[in-house]
Amino acid sequence: MWKDYSKSYIKNNRASSISIMVAALIATMFLSLLCSIAYNFWEYDVEQIILEEGDWQGRIVCEALDSNDLSMVCQFANVEKAVINEELSQKGKIVADIYLKNARTIYRDMPLIAAQLGLNEDSIQYNSLLMSRYFIHDPEDETPPMLLALYVVILIIVAVSLILIIRGSFELSMNARIHQFGIFSSIGATPRQIRTCLLQEAMVLSILPILIGSMSGILISYGVIKAVNFFASDVSGRHEAVFQYHPSIFAVTIFISFLTVIFSAWIPARKLSRMTPLEAIRNTSSLLLKKKKHCRFLSCIFGIKGELAGNALKAQKKHLRISTLSLLLSFLGFSIMICFTTLADISTRYTYFERYQDVWDIMITLKDTEILDFGLTDELQDISGIQDAMVYQKAEAMTFLPEGLQSDELLSLGGFESVSGTPNENGQFQVSAPIVVLDDISFLNFCSQIGITPSLDGAIVLNHIWDSVNSNFRYKKYVPFVREDNQKTALYKNDKIVEIPILSYTQKAPTLREEYDNYALVHFIPLTMWNKTLGEVCEAESNSYIRILSNGTANLVDLNGLEQEIVQLVSEQYDIESENRIQERLSNDRLIQGMVMIFGAFCALLAIIGIANVFSNTLGFLRQRKREFAQYMSIGLTPQEMRKMFCIEAFVIAGKPLLITLPLTVLFVQFAVTASYLDPIAFWSEAPILPILIFAAAIILFVALAYYIGGKRLLQCDLNETLRNDALI
Repeated sequence: MWKDYSKSYIKNNRASSISIMVAALIATMFLSLLCSIAYNFWEYDVEQIILEEGDWQGRIVCEALDSNDLSMVCQFANVEKAVINEELSQKGKIVADIYLKNARTIYRDMPLIAAQLGLNEDSIQYNSLLMSRYFIHDPEDETPPMLLALYVVILIIVAVSLILIIRGSFELSMNARIHQFGIFSSIGATPRQIRTCLLQEAMVLSILPILIGSMSGILISYGVIKAVNFFASDVSGRHEAVFQYHPSIFAVTIFISFLTVIFSAWIPARKLSRMTPLEAIRNTSSLLLKKKKHCRFLSCIFGIKGELAGNALKAQKKHLRISTLSLLLSFLGFSIMICFTTLADISTRYTYFERYQDVWDIMITLKDTEILDFGLTDELQDISGIQDAMVYQKAEAMTFLPEGLQSDELLSLGGFESVSGTPNENGQFQVSAPIVVLDDISFLNFCSQIGITPSLDGAIVLNHIWDSVNSNFRYKKYVPFVREDNQKTALYKNDKIVEIPILSYTQKAPTLREEYDNYALVHFIPLTMWNKTLGEVCEAESNSYIRILSNGTANLVDLNGLEQEIVQLVSEQYDIESENRIQERLSNDRLIQGMVMIFGAFCALLAIIGIANVFSNTLGFLRQRKREFAQYMSIGLTPQEMRKMFCIEAFVIAGKPLLITLPLTVLFVQFAVTASYLDPIAFWSEAPILPILIFAAAIILFVALAYYIGGKRLLQCDLNETLRNDALI
């Protein structure tokens, strides 16, 4: 009986059935998309860690380790293999990489392995970052990464949201049948039978949408990964993402989707089955309009039609909650996202591309190469199209400055104490003194640029400090750091001290694409002096750099050709990484464009959920609205006036999220512009008003379409007959 009844109802109420199927399809697609993208991002993160640090899990670092020791390590039951890392092993230091069969016991097994070799725990290293991606954390770490917990929380939030979305469609369908189930209950149907019937209908209607939604989510996530690769193809240091999918992800998606459908249907089914037969039979299935509450705003503008539309919206308030929230979040998210990306683009352009556009055209990073080992400086200078090529390397050092050496300008701003804290027991202040080692030719040219006699027998000190009191980070003002009467500087690192002469103090740095510390005393020294005195004291970074400035007005074609020629020369002897200023600008623009498209698609998906809910309410409330408008017709309301009521309702549903979003977006923009110290005119002259208007127009258009379809179907019915007939639609 119940099976035949369910088939008959589904067949004769296609609008309600389609509404449920669409809701299940969208919800499952959203869940599948989220799970698939999260899995691919996780896989990509693991791949990136392995490429940068290796796939080893644990390491033993000691002075001596032979084949017998490795055999002893491999005898541990959980050890898969142990190999010597030839690249990291040097004289006096042996590094062995350990791979375990079950990595979850690594923090227990590695100390035992070290003890068996007679080593202490200081000789153990863990690939903690890789282990954390497999949700393996050091038990002694008081603040372990919460990535797994974050995934679970996000999944729960999404599942609950989807339950609320699908529940609305089920509730609309079930509420329209209260009268019928009241009759069934009066002739002996039990609450359990009613619930079972409704849940069976829900599963029949949802099986196909769940499967299609899952596959659609996978296809969309595949497109997202392809889009990310396309827009980030020129990003330096990034490897290409490969779409990956695991059967367990599909199983989890299907399982959660079925649970979501069951809970979504069970909530209204339970409510319906608990009604007494008398309550169900007396239910008229119409909107409960609250006569005591008046819609003053709508009635003042649209008169009686506005009053009736407002009451109808209040009666549907509970069912429209999801659509209102989805439309609000989608429009708010899109508006803030596109304003943020515009602001970020302006900020990057001002502080990076426009600031350094006359400083560099091509940057070459010489990986694991000291400036002393680079021998192609003359060959670079011979390449036509190069105006200037500067080879340099960076190093870290510290210096001590007596209180009397601070400048008068710094003293007025708080002195050394505002920069480096309290002095030591000798009354001296410790200050960071970064070192930039320039090739000899570049250093001599720099001497000429600042107007001093070229020499390789000293350092040039960048003598300025950011005046953070009278300027902001966007438009920095600088004051002298120290008095310029000191002719020597003492640099130290790792308890080693070296004293070198100062050739000159300057307020102008060499034309390098470098951002220096705000409160540091930067030293520029020639390669000759680095080899003589500083090389054994200060620790240099592993990489060196080549800054190249081209001749004339650079364009993309010329720079690409010049870059290719330089790379061909240098890459034969060194492991390098190359950057092109114009190409990097284009890559940055593509990244921003890709981010807008991906996040815009996500916001559009949220909007689709809200619009689908509007369609579901509009079409699902067809029977209730028929009775409502039949009553209005009986008191003289014309079809034209009823159409105006639908227009008012559509205006309120679509306009409410927009009216809430616009002031919030303006406040966000004002806060972001103020926090970034940008000129407001610079943002508003490029404000993304057109995309926001297009997104808003799309929301209004689809909401209007939903009400147009619902209104057209409603007014085509015989409304007079509805007052006398309570049959199924």
